[in-house]
Amino acid sequence: MKTLDQQMAVYAAYHRNRWNRLTHFIGVPAIIFAILIPMNWVSFGEGVTLAQIFVGVVLAYYFLLDVPLALAATVAVAALLLAAKAAAGTGIASGWIWSGVFFAGGWMFQLAGHAFEGRRPALADNLFQIFIAPIFLVAELFFALGLKRDVMEKVEAQLAQRAPAE
Repeated sequence: MKTLDQQMAVYAAYHRNRWNRLTHFIGVPAIIFAILIPMNWVSFGEGVTLAQIFVGVVLAYYFLLDVPLALAATVAVAALLLAAKAAAGTGIASGWIWSGVFFAGGWMFQLAGHAFEGRRPALADNLFQIFIAPIFLVAELFFALGLKRDVMEKVEAQLAQRAPAE
């Protein structure tokens, strides 16, 4: 399993432009919200849904990567999970509309960001990178607050080593 800084360096290589990164702060949560809506309709009994299981698995992976970042991601993702549950509760037709609008809108933001970047999304080369996006955004917030400098320095060092090859 790759370390946090290794995962972040791969993802960061596709997200060097600040406008691209900013669009992802809208696009990524919108897409997460969108996919969680229909997942709330798949029940495993006892009030457990596919959305909860999916979020649990992704967050468990984040905890393996970095506990403080995972805790912050848990707060953000829990809010999206609750909002998606509420949207799913408005009915199938309404839920699909919410899901469709946020999914399409989220991807529009993402793709607009990559137009600024001049580079295709990371998931075009590795679909698993879609799971790195949320923790990457949380890390970006930590970096902006002066936290997790050690991780940021490791990521930047790895990016500097890659630059001549790309």
